Amino acid sequence: MLDENTSKGAYGPYKQSQRKEIYQSFAKKLIEEKKAYPCFCKAEDLNIMREKQETAKIRPGYYGAWATCRNLGLDEIEEKIKNGEEYIIRFKSEGNPEKKIKHHDVIKGNIDFPENDQDIVIIKSDGLPTYHFAHVVDDYLMRTTHVIRGDEWLSSLPVHLQLFQTLGIKAPKYAHIAPIMKEEDGAKRKLSKRKDPEAAVEYYAKEGIPSDAAKEYLLNIANSNFEQWRRQNKALSIEDFELQLNKMSVSGALFDMVKLLDISKSVISRYSKEEVYDYSVAWGEEYDEDLKNLLEKDKEYSMKVLGIERGNEKPRKDIAKWSDIKDNIEYMYDDIFLNKDINYEYQNINDKEEIRKIVNEYVENYFDLSDDKQTWFNKMKDLAEKLGYAREVKEYKQNPENFKGHVGDISTVIRISLTGRANTPDMYEIMQVLGKDSVIKRLNKAIK
Repeated sequence: MLDENTSKGAYGPYKQSQRKEIYQSFAKKLIEEKKAYPCFCKAEDLNIMREKQETAKIRPGYYGAWATCRNLGLDEIEEKIKNGEEYIIRFKSEGNPEKKIKHHDVIKGNIDFPENDQDIVIIKSDGLPTYHFAHVVDDYLMRTTHVIRGDEWLSSLPVHLQLFQTLGIKAPKYAHIAPIMKEEDGAKRKLSKRKDPEAAVEYYAKEGIPSDAAKEYLLNIANSNFEQWRRQNKALSIEDFELQLNKMSVSGALFDMVKLLDISKSVISRYSKEEVYDYSVAWGEEYDEDLKNLLEKDKEYSMKVLGIERGNEKPRKDIAKWSDIKDNIEYMYDDIFLNKDINYEYQNINDKEEIRKIVNEYVENYFDLSDDKQTWFNKMKDLAEKLGYAREVKEYKQNPENFKGHVGDISTVIRISLTGRANTPDMYEIMQVLGKDSVIKRLNKAIK
């Protein structure tokens, strides 16, 4: 993509102010062919004309008999210009609104419109073009093949096609995109830059939603086949996906923040721990200095924390945005956890003496960081059996009257004692990252 502030590239310059003579040369050609003309009507003249049309309930606009300057003689035009009267250039339309033009839009399909009969402005009083004229001239000279724009421009299509035809230029293919909608009070409306913060890019930056996630979400609502493609190609970049305009929705897609955050979780889960660290620090530098300081205090340790359950075949999906990071990891830092009043909300097992017995028994007879994961889990089952709990959840469900609970209840007591939370990543990995001293301190804190 070219920077509009540079003149480099095959089709520069790219600023309209630097292309003034180009537009004027095209306008001059139309004037010479009597397909455009100077208009000297003042704003007050146009207001009076509009009031008359409204009073008579006539279609408003500058056309036909209402186009008072289109039939001015050359002498009259020359005299007005010599007198310094300000003017604009209007296109002289030969369209008939009783007739239809047929067009195939890449997204909308076959559509038809009344022909345009409005003598639209193509060059303003400052010598620069209107959007309508700049679009036709620029897209022709820059070899544009497809024009993709919001469907609020659909009503302007007859004008643009007419301009291309009058200039003897082949029109590009058009694809008019329906706006993104938002549900509010049971009704749908267009997502608004004025009303909705999520309509602005700044919102996603502040929340810390990765641009990759936003792009994936937009592709998800743009092409009906993207979601299936992503499921089948989890490791591929979105650049490998072939966007198909004819698979875009004719009606506006409904904006869904829940879906966006769900996609964001999947995107972040595919990042390496190095990427998560770099992105989090960069976000924290701008929006959360405490997070930045927390991560940078011990980079090597922070990388281990962020690496828990990362790189697995089924990585954990608990982070939707960088603003989630601090709350998700701060319990892993002893200087925060050990100095904080923890509300240990134990679940199925909530008798204090039973909890002390479970934790003490684990520390004294079963805790060994050198164990591999399977050995660690088998020891958790041994602990459960020793204290009167089922080794397997299935075993407990078959005969609940024979047990106090099951191994899941035991591991939950250890998890909450260790982290203060019932929902965390893999407990074995957490212990490996915390280290022996930290694990013992935490379990002793819970016992006390």
